[in-house]
Amino acid sequence: QVQLVESGGGLVEAGGSLRLSCATSRSIFRVNAMGWYRQAPGKQRELVARITSGGYTNYADSVKGRFTISRDNAKNTVYLQMNSLKPEDTAVYYCNTVPQNVDYWGQGTQVTVSS
Repeated sequence: QVQLVESGGGLVEAGGSLRLSCATSRSIFRVNAMGWYRQAPGKQRELVARITSGGYTNYADSVKGRFTISRDNAKNTVYLQMNSLKPEDTAVYYCNTVPQNVDYWGQGTQVTVSS
């Protein structure tokens, strides 16, 4: 079974930083654009950052300038560096391919930003 394993979440004060990691298999990582998604309580899951296999990135307007997505091809890992965190960034964060594959959703990692 395919697994994408997210880690790095936690509780942080507003203005703080966190770095999320997503480890996956080489077969998925090598050929797909990868993305970080988040789901806040009572809201739909949204894509916040995407990186192509060639390293092209784009971001949701709500995180642009604060979040940075990157990938380590040797480790089959995608990262999300989150700076200047705001309470509205509180959510469960997931990684998946872009477009998403329903079979790839993992447990996610909780990010909580206190005001």
